Amino acid sequence: MSGYLKNSTLYNISQLPSAKFMKMGIVVSEWNDEITRALLYGTLQTLSSHDVAEENVLVRWVPGSFELPLSASLMLENELVDAVICLGCVIQGETRHFEFICQAVAQGITQVGLQYKKPVVFGVLTTDTISQARERSGGKYGNKGIEAALAAIRMVALSHDLRSLLP
Repeated sequence: MSGYLKNSTLYNISQLPSAKFMKMGIVVSEWNDEITRALLYGTLQTLSSHDVAEENVLVRWVPGSFELPLSASLMLENELVDAVICLGCVIQGETRHFEFICQAVAQGITQVGLQYKKPVVFGVLTTDTISQARERSGGKYGNKGIEAALAAIRMVALSHDLRSLLP
């Protein structure tokens, strides 16, 4: 299998900004915790491998994906972190509940980032089956938690770079 299919976020490690002094928040849904724990593992390993100190990572668990936007907002409101990574997994069921939850979570995460002008990363799997979720949380398609961590690092660096241009 090609590297592209294993991890769709290809990056040159030498071009990744330093994350040494970044403070990252991670909010994780307890729902589908087999999947979200795997996403969290990928996220934490990636942050650690890019020099984010353990004491600069704040992890909090919430009941479900629906609660991710509010918990991200609370972290940012209290200025505890430079970015928040939202990790969850919503799997299609027999009702339209899936659609409502996915839409609300996506819009909520977007709104929180815009409100606080800080990165809020969407690390929520929205799949048809548990098998698809497993494939994206450490299986044949890699671990989307890794991609979420890389996105957070890059976005915090961008934010810092742009702030440094201000008079």
